[in-house]
Amino acid sequence: MSWDRFKEFYLPFESIDFALDVSRVDFSDGFFEEMQPKISAAMTAMDELEAGAIANPDEGRMVGHYWLRNAALAPDATTSKEITDTVARIKDLAEKVHSGVIKGASGSFKNLLCIGIGGSALGPQFVAQALGNPGKDALRIFFFDNTDPDGFDIVLKQLEGQLGETLAVVTSKSGGTPETRNGMVEAEHAWKAAGLSFAQHAIAVTGDGSKMDKHAIAEGWIDRFPMWDWVGGRTSELAPVGLVPAALMGIDIDGMLDGAKTMDELTREKDFKKNPAAMLSLSWYFLTGGKGEKDMVILPYKERLALFSKYLQQLVMESLGKELDLDGKVVNQGIAVYGNKGSTDQHAYVQQLRDGVLNFYATFLEVKRERDGASPAVEDDFTAGDFLQGLMLGTRDALYEKGRNSITITVDSVTPQVVGMLIALYERAVGFYGSLVNVNAYHQPGVEAGKKAAAGTLEIRKGILSTLAGAANAMTAEEIAAALNISENTETVFKICENLAANPQKGVTRSPSIDISGIKYSAS
Repeated sequence: MSWDRFKEFYLPFESIDFALDVSRVDFSDGFFEEMQPKISAAMTAMDELEAGAIANPDEGRMVGHYWLRNAALAPDATTSKEITDTVARIKDLAEKVHSGVIKGASGSFKNLLCIGIGGSALGPQFVAQALGNPGKDALRIFFFDNTDPDGFDIVLKQLEGQLGETLAVVTSKSGGTPETRNGMVEAEHAWKAAGLSFAQHAIAVTGDGSKMDKHAIAEGWIDRFPMWDWVGGRTSELAPVGLVPAALMGIDIDGMLDGAKTMDELTREKDFKKNPAAMLSLSWYFLTGGKGEKDMVILPYKERLALFSKYLQQLVMESLGKELDLDGKVVNQGIAVYGNKGSTDQHAYVQQLRDGVLNFYATFLEVKRERDGASPAVEDDFTAGDFLQGLMLGTRDALYEKGRNSITITVDSVTPQVVGMLIALYERAVGFYGSLVNVNAYHQPGVEAGKKAAAGTLEIRKGILSTLAGAANAMTAEEIAAALNISENTETVFKICENLAANPQKGVTRSPSIDISGIKYSAS
């Protein structure tokens, strides 16, 4: 690693104290010349997207998350005004909640329960950890982000006796997403059991006219905010999906939006070697062979950024993980993303990263400022932060000397502006990369297929219960499947029966057997 190479591939942006370092990506000779036409086409496609072109051909939709931080870019005055008006409404809501103008049955709100799934939870969770200050936040934040009853109970136990001062934000574009709908119903049940009105404590973030929108109107919820069809879930953190929880926590949402807007401007640079998102996407292309041949390992050396890898899993993998390209050709594209945090990883999977199978590249996130205020010395004159940087630099070098390439992003501190910049940087890089490999980065057919398959298993569950209720004798899984004429799904029948029998309230009993084919089930 030479100083000259570092200078060539280190992109500093002094005005925002941000830098991208791709000097430890061993680009082949001629790579940039070869990729020039592709990245130029990707930039043109991005310009068209920002101008309002139909960028999601499968659904005939525009893709406008870049308008969220610069409403002047929206293709018409109506959309522009709706964006600015919505941000103003969010800030007004937060002010009224914080001042006690809007309050719960037991007084001013102290807690915030966010109910959502996927992008409706991952973004808010990342931002809450990155920018929250426990003990100082305007509201303490909690999440229902699954359809796990035990998970609901864990959160509700922490809120026991406090539901009258807990504000719930339910987020679902359609209002029909099972996980979110289930979380909402569980919350309604909990508030009712406490003798409280859920509506007096609830806000909806949903599509206009959706099931949830109608439900919120009918029940008289506190307020409703839009989920526009031109914003995908994984790019919605700077829409009401993310801004409502952040503002309610007391986070500076204007700072997040300004940071994203600044990064958007930097990533419109046509000289791709000066464009951080273009260089990031080209690095991904080179490192994965343009075919996802290596995984993206995210290593943030900052506790506040520990959830960034989880946030990027959805943004990158849902956007790029596609069976077909835009020409209908089977390509099975994608980049797998995982990560934890430094220096925790020194004692976890860095051993394999350095000495094991070379199926990854690393991205280090470095934050220069240790903390607000001075740090004590922990050894000689070194602080804990000195050790943290030392471990990061050492790990990066240890990987590179073994041929493990890496990217490094450096920021001064974790602020609303920086979080906005990181979100915008990766949104743009994902868009560029999607163009480079010719896939639609703005739809998710695999997710929809999974939802349909899940709905099918629920129908099987209904059939099992009906069959057992009408049976004179206990039945095996094979017998139940045959009765339902779905013998090809006997395994699914077995798994559902085991689940039913493990939960007494479901009304199914189980007669054990050494051979699983002999296990019998009956209605109790």
